[in-house]
Amino acid sequence: MIFKVYFQESIKQVPVREKTMTIYVEGESERDVRLKLKNEPYNIEFVTALEGAFLEYEKQNEDFKVLEIG
Repeated sequence: MIFKVYFQESIKQVPVREKTMTIYVEGESERDVRLKLKNEPYNIEFVTALEGAFLEYEKQNEDFKVLEIG
C-alpha cells in the first residue's frame, strides 16, 4: 500500500503549513511507514493511506515518486 507522509524537514522545526513537505512511501501500515522513517530527521505530521481515486489523483503529480525503504 502507498502512504502519503506530511512532514517538516527537521525534527526541531515547528509545523508550519507553508513549509510542510510530502513524500510517498510504500508500506504495510501507518505504523510500518513510521518505523521505516524513524531514522530520518523528519518531524512527521500526518500519514495517510492512498487508494482508489485518491491514489490516481496523486499519480498525476509530476513529483509522484514512491520511496521503497527496507
